[in-house]
Amino acid sequence: MDINLLDWFGYLASLIVLISLLSSSILKLRWINLVGAALFAAYGFMINSLPTAMMNLGIVIINIYYLFKYYSAKEFFQVLEITPDSNYFNSFMDFHKDDVKKFFNKENMKISDATIGFYVLRNMVPAGVFIGEPLSSTRLRVDLDFAVPEYRDFKIGDYIYNKHPEYFLDFGFNELVATTTNEAHTKYLEKMGFTKKGNEYIKKLG
Repeated sequence: MDINLLDWFGYLASLIVLISLLSSSILKLRWINLVGAALFAAYGFMINSLPTAMMNLGIVIINIYYLFKYYSAKEFFQVLEITPDSNYFNSFMDFHKDDVKKFFNKENMKISDATIGFYVLRNMVPAGVFIGEPLSSTRLRVDLDFAVPEYRDFKIGDYIYNKHPEYFLDFGFNELVATTTNEAHTKYLEKMGFTKKGNEYIKKLG
């Protein structure tokens, strides 16, 4: 292999490792870092640098170990209703307000204005917040469905939308309606089973 091509291969591996460190999601960090370390290990073998190759092989093994633990672990989820006088909710929203605006473009959201509001606890940590307002007796508008960056791996959405839709069905809602202009949020809604109809994303329950 031409030496210049080898150099570019090494630069690519370094770039992927650096990109992994920019991820706010531990899961994404592990996957991206795994790819970068594997490429760097290959690069080390190509240039006959065993220390480089072996160190990065070790990083690959560590990433695989923690990814295996992550995917095989049984996690505990629970829905906890938000009370209208919740000071914690106001603090939570204030802390995450800049991130919330990226996906929902909402300011000064008050739980007292919502009909349905709950936290999603993940291993007893408040990892997500849902707020909805009825459009009719059977249709619920999703005003806020926010997961903190560390838990943005679709598991919270899968829990409330797919595995436990009875929370909405018990209130009489069999259709959820969401709107967004954010590309990442659009992908999330599609992953959760929402279908685009006009400017709205619709999910049928039950």
